[in-house]
Amino acid sequence: MEELKDNSKKFRENVFTKSVRAGKRTYYFDVKETRKGERYITITERKRRYNDDGSFKVEKHKIFLYKEDFDKFADALDDIIDFIEVGGEYQDEDDEKKTKPDEYSDVSFEDLND
Repeated sequence: MEELKDNSKKFRENVFTKSVRAGKRTYYFDVKETRKGERYITITERKRRYNDDGSFKVEKHKIFLYKEDFDKFADALDDIIDFIEVGGEYQDEDDEKKTKPDEYSDVSFEDLND
């Protein structure tokens, strides 16, 4: 019986919730709190999938976003939105326009050995 109580404590109640309906999808932005009082965000996408017979099932996808990652996540989301709104040009903090925001440097794994 004690084990059941401990498992139920894993599921935290929402401190704050905001939802966005978008067609067949609903997005839930939930603020939850750990036992230590630290807050984090869960983002859930809920979508109905209809079968040929008219019945449906609900699919859910969840992302956990922790406090130490809030700024990085918000910056990346802002960059993506800006990229879309300006029609495919990416502008970084140094005001240099780039057409490919995901350019990578070629690194050999041999270079990574100490």
